[in-house]
Amino acid sequence: VLDEPTSSLAAADVPRLFEVIGRLRARGVSIVYISHFLEEVGRIADRFTVLRDGRAVAEGAMAEADAAKLVEWMVGRRITEMFPRAAHSVGEPVLELSELGATGVEAASLSLRRGEILGVVGLIGAGRTEMLRAIFGLAPVRRGLVRLAAVIGPASPAERLAQGVGMLSEDRQGEGLALSLSLADNLTLSDLKRYRRGGWLRRGEQARAAAGWMERLGIRAAGSGAPAGSLSGGNQQKLALARLLHHDCDVLLLDEPTRGIDVSSKAQIYELIGKLAQAGKAVLFVSSYLPELLGVCDTIAVMCRGRLGGKRETSEWSEHSLLLAAAGGAA
Repeated sequence: VLDEPTSSLAAADVPRLFEVIGRLRARGVSIVYISHFLEEVGRIADRFTVLRDGRAVAEGAMAEADAAKLVEWMVGRRITEMFPRAAHSVGEPVLELSELGATGVEAASLSLRRGEILGVVGLIGAGRTEMLRAIFGLAPVRRGLVRLAAVIGPASPAERLAQGVGMLSEDRQGEGLALSLSLADNLTLSDLKRYRRGGWLRRGEQARAAAGWMERLGIRAAGSGAPAGSLSGGNQQKLALARLLHHDCDVLLLDEPTRGIDVSSKAQIYELIGKLAQAGKAVLFVSSYLPELLGVCDTIAVMCRGRLGGKRETSEWSEHSLLLAAAGGAA
């Protein structure tokens, strides 16, 4: 039984896993393969079963399956566009890196503009996460320059938040959320001062604010007082995003924002990212899933062995050229 076996694999390792699965099947081993990636299932599965809300809603032969119909069964409604795009314009630079060096990062230079969705792709260990953590102040900057609007130099995470920078960790359960605390606490923790009166926390105001964000982002939960750990992966991810929006961050550092969540939640997050760009937010979007980068981003840059290449318009990239560049070949 393989549960999302490729979610933490580098793209180059996925075909190797499929080769192993092929050898096991040839030996007569039966395999249950659980995945949100329809292209993977289509490649290796003989039959499929679709689960939604704890029930099997469809099954059949994979060779006769239609991808659009599979998505409809998974979501429970029709999705006409997997990567919805909101019209947005790109403005002035708000975040600039010049030869940034940090642990795991040899040299990273980029210019992120207001209203831009800039994707960053790379194999595991390429330094993508390390770059975001250095920008946000979770890791020391060893050399180079970080410029945030008129502010130059490294800063702590608290200072970055005060400057309007928010980061979504790839490890939402380990460091992105406090799972034992309520949705309201998780959503407002980074900016509680607006709910303080005379040294006391006004729980009613906090709960009403949290309920508003839950409605806006479609977070399904028993209520704002429910523990974050009781939510599904997709709703946990939307909760972590809601905290950045509650804090009114202008620059969003998103590290694998759709990893391990269902198709419906992915589409909702893609739509939200587009609306954020439409509102003038600048988004740095790190992902290992190439279709979403090509479907959502305005520009894409590739990181290889700690070095970030120059960004190019998304239309100039393909999955093949991205993989080639990530592996160290010519794009």
